[in-house]
This record gives sequence, structure tokens and C-alpha cells, in this order.
Amino acid sequence: MQVEPFEILGWARWLCLIGCFTGAAWLDHNFRRIPNSYWLAWAKPAIFLWILELLVVEADWTVWGSAAAAVALASTAVIGRPTLADFRSGNPVDVVVISWYVFGAAGVIGGAMIHGSTNTPMDIIVGTADPMAKLWWASVSVLVQVWLFDVMWRMRLLHGGADAKALMLVAILIPTWATIAPIVQGESWGRLGVHIPPAFALLIWGSLAFLTIPIIFTIWNVAKGNITSAADMRLAWHSTRMSLDKVADAHVWLLDEVIEKADGTTAVHTRIRAPTRTPSDEKLQAQIAALKELGVEVGWVTYKWPLLAILLPAILPLIIWGDPFALLLAPLLA
Repeated sequence: MQVEPFEILGWARWLCLIGCFTGAAWLDHNFRRIPNSYWLAWAKPAIFLWILELLVVEADWTVWGSAAAAVALASTAVIGRPTLADFRSGNPVDVVVISWYVFGAAGVIGGAMIHGSTNTPMDIIVGTADPMAKLWWASVSVLVQVWLFDVMWRMRLLHGGADAKALMLVAILIPTWATIAPIVQGESWGRLGVHIPPAFALLIWGSLAFLTIPIIFTIWNVAKGNITSAADMRLAWHSTRMSLDKVADAHVWLLDEVIEKADGTTAVHTRIRAPTRTPSDEKLQAQIAALKELGVEVGWVTYKWPLLAILLPAILPLIIWGDPFALLLAPLLA
């Protein structure tokens, strides 16, 4: 049985994605920090697989340049942005990086002049764009995705820098669906002219996975007997009870706090939402000590869920169904 090059590239990309996110989720869960060296290590196979794909399809220089622009923009999240002063200093690394930027800019501008003027995104949607123009637009799409993930991070739509870097890596690792068609391809898959990029599809599947957390927490709290009153239902869907002795070493926000009432007495108040800013270790210890003075030994906590821990299981529906919107539109296109 002959194996097509795209099929090999597809499975290599899936294995790379699973391996990268497994390690990243473990680091994020245990240490809440992923060093830049980790992303640099996994960027190498991601870029290598993209290079192999462009070699197979015999991409022109504008496609190569646009792909280089996307990689260059993503690199700023890890190695920073070089300056003209760095270039003038003659440092070989800075010279290579800035030259890479120039080549990337030339690819985007040259592609816009050669392909963009005659093949618009609408031509791609209706399927009339020529293959090389489609490749160029796909490379530009990766560039736009990298920029959007960076903006989402800076606007705090993505909470951590690791989340943005992970999604940038996905955009580079899997720029299109060409090599990773889903296992279950409904009739709507082929009828749709375009699909949302794989990186955004993974983010959407992760968001859907996140919606299962309230169900899991409610069942967990019922099984553990944490729900003793109707008021507890306000908390049971997103938090649970934990011994105060364990709170300091766990990745959680403590929702219980001691407040002073109008009559001068103190009481325990439970937040429904986590604090907007994580308290310092000193404030957390003081909060725990104040609760213990009132005889409280167990408090309500909500977990600091790392996005990568949610995105890891979301890879499974991505492999099976691919674009969630194609699945959603299936009844309309049947």
C-alpha cells in the first residue's frame, strides 16, 4: 500500500501536537510556567514539517516569504524583537533575524502584488483561486493568526503568555487542513469552500470542553457531600471544599474570607467569583489564619485552570471531526 506524502505529514503533525501539548499541560499544571526553551524546542519540528509541505507543493518564493513572516512574528514572543541598533552592531544572530524579517516582508508584499490582486479571499471560498494563490493566502492566514493570538494575550483574552505561544505553535505546525483532514468527514466538509484555521478550531473545541467543568464539579460536590444548603449551589458548579491546610500549596483561589459586619462582629463571607488579582503569599496566609481563628477548617476554593490542560483533550475531537462549524452546518448542507 502506497502512503501519500501528505498523509505522512498529517500523522507527523498530530504526533508533534500531542507530544508538545502533553508536556506543556504537565508543566503548566504543576509549575504554572513553561520556559521559552520549551517552545523553541518544539518550534523546530513544527517549522520543519511546514518546510516539507512547501517543498512537496513546490511553493513559490512569495509563499516561502509569507511563511517566514509568520515564523518571524511568532519568534518575537520568545526571543523578543531585534532593533536596528542590534543590526548595526554586527551580531550574526541579529543580522540573520532582521534579514529574515526583510525576506518575510518581501514575501507578503510580493504575494499581494502577484497573487492578491487577481485572487481574493472570495475566490478561495468559491474555489476559483489558483493553487499558488491559495497557498499564499494560507501563509498570510498564519501570519494573521499569530498576530491575533498576540493581541488576545495583551488584551487578557488569553490569560497567560504560554497559552498564546501554544496557539501560535499550532498555527505554524498545522497551517491548513490539507494534510490533516478529520477522520469523520461529513458531507458538509467537502461542500464548504473554506474552514476555520485548525488553531482556532482547537480553541473552540477547548472552550466546549471547558463547558463540561460545571457538570463535573456539581457531580463531584454532590458525591463528596459538599452541598449542605441551597446557598451552596451558587458555588458547587465551579468550586469545591478544601482543607485550609492544603490551600497554600494548591493552585487554587480561596473564596472564603473574614469580614467585619456593621455591628462590629466578624463573620465568614464566601465570594462567588475568584479575585481579579491573585493575593500574595503573605495575604493568603493571613486570610487562612483569620478563618482558623473563627474555627473554620475547610473552605471553598476554585481551581486555577490552565488553558493548556483544557486544550490537550480537545485535540481528540479536532482529530475526529476537525472544524466544529462544519459539524454544526452539516444539517443545513445535507
